[in-house]
Amino acid sequence: MNNQIETALSRLFEKHRIIFWYDTKRELRSDFERVSLPDVEKLEVANNEYGLKYRILREAPEQKFLLYQEGPQPADLDNWLLDVQLTHGEFSTDQVAIWLSELELGLEFAELAQTHAEFFRAAKRRDILKKWLQPDDTVGQLRLKMLAVCASSEPRMDAVVETLLQQLADGRNEGMRLIERCELDTFLWEQLTRFYGYESIDPSLRDFVIALFKSCYAMSTDGEVKMTGDALVFLKRWKDSRQFEAGFETLSAECADVLGIEKDLEKRDFRDLIELDYFRLIDQKIISDLVRAVVGRTVTSGDVALWVRQRRQGHWYGEFRHLYEAVEFAARFIQMLGEARLTMESLADGVQRYSRVWFQLDQLYRKFTYHVRLSGQPSLMGELSEQVENMYSNNYLMKLGDAFQSHVDTSANWEAYPVRQQSDFFEHWVRPFLLKDKRVCVVISDAMRYEIGDELLSLIRQEDRYSADLEPALSMLPSYTQLGMAALMPNKTLSIADNDTGTVLIDGRSSQGTANRTKILQTAQEGRGQAIRADEFMQLNRDDSRDVLKGNDVLYIYHNRIDHTGDKMHSEGQAFEAAEQTLDDLVRLIKKLTAANANNLLITADHGFIYQNREIDESDFLSVPADGESVLYRDRRFVLGKGLTTSPAFHHFSSEQLGLDGDMEVQIPKSINRLRLKGSGSRFVHGGASLQEVVIPVLRVNKKRQSDVSAVEVDILRGTNSVITSGQLAVTLYQSEPVTEKIQPRLLRAGIYTQAGELISDSHELVFDLTSENPRERELQVRFVLTRKADEANGQEVSLRVEEQHAGTSHFKEYKSLRYTMRRSFTSDFDF
Repeated sequence: MNNQIETALSRLFEKHRIIFWYDTKRELRSDFERVSLPDVEKLEVANNEYGLKYRILREAPEQKFLLYQEGPQPADLDNWLLDVQLTHGEFSTDQVAIWLSELELGLEFAELAQTHAEFFRAAKRRDILKKWLQPDDTVGQLRLKMLAVCASSEPRMDAVVETLLQQLADGRNEGMRLIERCELDTFLWEQLTRFYGYESIDPSLRDFVIALFKSCYAMSTDGEVKMTGDALVFLKRWKDSRQFEAGFETLSAECADVLGIEKDLEKRDFRDLIELDYFRLIDQKIISDLVRAVVGRTVTSGDVALWVRQRRQGHWYGEFRHLYEAVEFAARFIQMLGEARLTMESLADGVQRYSRVWFQLDQLYRKFTYHVRLSGQPSLMGELSEQVENMYSNNYLMKLGDAFQSHVDTSANWEAYPVRQQSDFFEHWVRPFLLKDKRVCVVISDAMRYEIGDELLSLIRQEDRYSADLEPALSMLPSYTQLGMAALMPNKTLSIADNDTGTVLIDGRSSQGTANRTKILQTAQEGRGQAIRADEFMQLNRDDSRDVLKGNDVLYIYHNRIDHTGDKMHSEGQAFEAAEQTLDDLVRLIKKLTAANANNLLITADHGFIYQNREIDESDFLSVPADGESVLYRDRRFVLGKGLTTSPAFHHFSSEQLGLDGDMEVQIPKSINRLRLKGSGSRFVHGGASLQEVVIPVLRVNKKRQSDVSAVEVDILRGTNSVITSGQLAVTLYQSEPVTEKIQPRLLRAGIYTQAGELISDSHELVFDLTSENPRERELQVRFVLTRKADEANGQEVSLRVEEQHAGTSHFKEYKSLRYTMRRSFTSDFDF
């Protein structure tokens, strides 16, 4: 007790020279006698007022005095020291007074301290509270801060509620129990009514959260709304909070069950739910209906793309991302295939049309299949997957394969002029750099077919200071690794070894493996050429990678993930995952090369592939085996040998027709048919003459000195009215141009603020990534819900502020703003 008294007195002496101590109950004389404060003189008031006044005012006008009087303070008319007391301090020794003194609060807070005595009994709670106190705090503000101390939250109402709801979700109630012990629960319910319109005969946190979800769901549907717009703003803030999102998800699920949301959603059109994300069930409903709509062809791919883009802002998008992506890719595939005309005038025409348009169907199919696999929802996607598989296999792959085969059959030689031959790669693409004394790096990714190269092109162009272009080349036949890799090297002649290995000889020398390829490059470049595996190059440190580049005019880098995965029976089903990883690998490899001062890069492939995700039908396998005098090498899509027996099921080529030396004969199953091969998979194949196998990408990549990437511009379109008269404000934001590889998306945050910078509406995170050429399709409608705080700004100017996050930080800076005048009447509080 004495320590508390001395502490309280010390604080008072920091403000006053003279302190009066009235021992009203005549029980603290011993405490007074024990008090010892440096530079403070203790005196007792006992019918000696005149002498004391002379002493403290005349004799020692600088000295600090503690004046003790046993008994209550005299009436003002009888108090000879009243004038001194009124200009100095007074010390009361009851517990409440000590607390108030410690917190430097006036006696006007005495009733609050008595009412919530349990709160003040803990020194730790008082210490936290003191840090938050402001000189102008009201009783209500003090209680709010006390609530925050009990809840272990920030001293704001929304933060208090978020913290208490997180505890509720975790099955804990320590914060609520302490609030009740400190008799702050009545104040809490009053504030929930004041802030959010929550009213209940028997209030509780669980009841509040059910009422919150019910009202917010009703605001966007047709239910009964009992809470205010501030409740909706709170719910949106809560669900978007990184700190409390787990609690939101737990309580959202509980409330969905209590409120019968699943049954309610069954009767609703998914289009009416696109902007809602309060329950996980909403995403499930939308996806389920979207799948059915795409299967039934009742929606356009443009509509699906728009809905999926809107859902990206939703709380559960991350969990359902692969399903949304799969549905969007399926819709695009179905629509594009429905509009495609798979006819061609010649072999060369087929190659050119494929590289301009048709490859996109393979790309869309790959992306669809990849996202379905990663979604882990084969049952939900079953009907759509089957439809896409049927269309891809029967209406596209087989139809295109048959059409192309008819031109293969009538062509005397394997060529598609003006599309370049793979065997011309070194002379056409590499040699021009060398003639200008420029070093060049060639990256060869095994089985990176043309459509994957197109996606890589887009990824490279999105990188700052990188430019790239893409053109097709025609791979060698058969389209297998040994021949494709050899054709990309410097060569005068190519031939297939006269044995059962399938090895390809360059000018009579084996081209198998990086050691042999290095020798070939060094011979062609007088020692300044090298072949290396991509994984080996990626392990080099900065200096070693620069030394490798400095030491060679030509560096060939071999990457192998797609073929390595697809060519094995146990892993062929992961071919599309391997394609996605390949894109990431190659972007990282390109960056490492340019960091090592490589300025000229070429990226290509040895061959492409055919992949069908489901098991292959018996009809896709040839019933007639390859035969002849000498069958040297068999694969799933070609046969090598001599004296091969002709058959209608195969197309027969001589080495000369394929641009090869020697007398090796080649037979390839027509269209997309396979040969049975023991121990091999059948869904991922290559070696044949389908467009997917033989059209390969050649990318030229350069790094520029100056930045060439910018973010898309966004404007706020002001309507005819600049006055806010209701509880909501609808605004149109306009993306000024389509997003491209070099004009990149912009992520913004928007809200309505007072001139003092206080947010008075809900806040929206907005992604501007629209690619449409149509300006009307680049408009984004945003509806802001005003909070109660907006009432305090009535008659004042407020700002619609659009902000952008400062790169690499959590801070936002203003991007654009628009001013409005707040002019709301009392009628704006009504919803009708």
